[in-house]
Amino acid sequence: MLRGIPPELSPQLLETLAEMGHGDTITIGDAYFAAASMAKNSRLLRADGMSAQRMADAILQLMPLDNMAASSVTVMGIEDGKGGLALLDMSEKLLETVRRHDEKAAETSEIVDRLTFYERAEQSFAVLATGEPEHYGCIILQKGVR
Repeated sequence: MLRGIPPELSPQLLETLAEMGHGDTITIGDAYFAAASMAKNSRLLRADGMSAQRMADAILQLMPLDNMAASSVTVMGIEDGKGGLALLDMSEKLLETVRRHDEKAAETSEIVDRLTFYERAEQSFAVLATGEPEHYGCIILQKGVR
């Protein structure tokens, strides 16, 4: 047993976070997210029964976000009918989790449409499938250096 490690983080996820380098990304997907398809060229990790928000919180306790990137956090938005993208409640909750760990990262987060999110997820170092039941419970986090 190790102290100070959030219990939600499995040994496989800890190993993945340790092996990620500056600029690498991890995608956290909800229960509906095509995690296995998105991870066909990366690592698929599972956190069944865990919420996306709980997993983001656990990861951010250990992993710094990239403060050198224009945006180190990406969430999915939906069309607002005015040519822009709006956040759903779940995306807002995920950003609030980020804000507790890194206010700047939350403020500079990027909202993208579903297809752009999928393209970025496919480029992730790892994809974490959760049991998050709320739609749009997906987020991409970019690792920084401290």
